[in-house]
Amino acid sequence: MPAPILHLGATVTCMHAGPATPLTPFPRVLVSGQPIVTQATPYAVTGCALTGTPNPPCVTAQWVVGAVRVLAGGVPVVLQTSTAVCTPTGTGLLPLVVQPRVIAT
Repeated sequence: MPAPILHLGATVTCMHAGPATPLTPFPRVLVSGQPIVTQATPYAVTGCALTGTPNPPCVTAQWVVGAVRVLAGGVPVVLQTSTAVCTPTGTGLLPLVVQPRVIAT
């Protein structure tokens, strides 16, 4: 199903509302003037609200499902509907605000 491509300026959080930012976006392809994110891009999670519980908070995340038909540098691009897994909790990421102009499948 078509969905917007994620880029450096997209607002992404963990399931516990901790902001997540890409560590190495793909600089050769720009969307809305910012580098896109590929499936190989790890995310850093800061301020995960799971602190204060016996469970450790989200620290990093990795996308496990990306676009099927659109690649950048031979790697699938990340879509708003893509799936990620946070470490060490095993929960996902929530892309909340993305650019609306470039869509991929």
